[in-house]
Amino acid sequence: MSCDVKLQPIKLKKNTQYNTETNIPEENKIMSSTMVRREMPEFKMQAYDSKTGHYVTVSSDDYKGKWVAICFYPADFTFVCPTEIAAMNAKYDEFQRMGVEILPVSVDSKFSHKRFVETEPVLAGLKLTIGADTTQQVSRDFGVLVEEEGVALRGRFLFNPDGICVAQEVQADSVGRNVNEFLRQIEAWQYATATGEVCPAGWRPGKKTLPVNTDAEQMTGRVGDYITIEEILS
Repeated sequence: MSCDVKLQPIKLKKNTQYNTETNIPEENKIMSSTMVRREMPEFKMQAYDSKTGHYVTVSSDDYKGKWVAICFYPADFTFVCPTEIAAMNAKYDEFQRMGVEILPVSVDSKFSHKRFVETEPVLAGLKLTIGADTTQQVSRDFGVLVEEEGVALRGRFLFNPDGICVAQEVQADSVGRNVNEFLRQIEAWQYATATGEVCPAGWRPGKKTLPVNTDAEQMTGRVGDYITIEEILS
């Protein structure tokens, strides 16, 4: 059913077109407009490890079998971007407790990242590694690159240990994202994955879930008999 939490990845569809000069069929992959339920694109790029002060290489292989948040931002030395990175860093211990890795990414170089971290006061004590997508290919593969400007949108993607994207949030430049809401979503996804139950809007630990894994037929069309709007909004 559509609420089944045992996700299967969506495969890219192929569209057969004919070369107008040779009349030979060519297969083109059609990208989905969303990353959700797709497998993590493979990537490898240079990065700056703020915790050690060293330059490192990060790749998609580093996150296999783990929960991971890939967080794109437009650029170093901007205004909203450092506040988002700082907010994620402030919750670093919570992410670690939940077994979630975090990788901020922009198209800036690893050298720019180092200078950014060293000079921006709100990033003092940063523990995160920041990916340097200097070729812009990673941003492009995740569907957040603004080609005309050569920068990424604010795109945040949560992948489960199977490497499947379960949530994404993409925004324009002027408004930052809420790290507390992101933590809530992660808790819900981890609970749903572990139990086979599904989480209603605004779910937090201790609140009522919907046990569709055992009562799907009984609950179909009658969710309101099981949970009220007051419980949902509480």
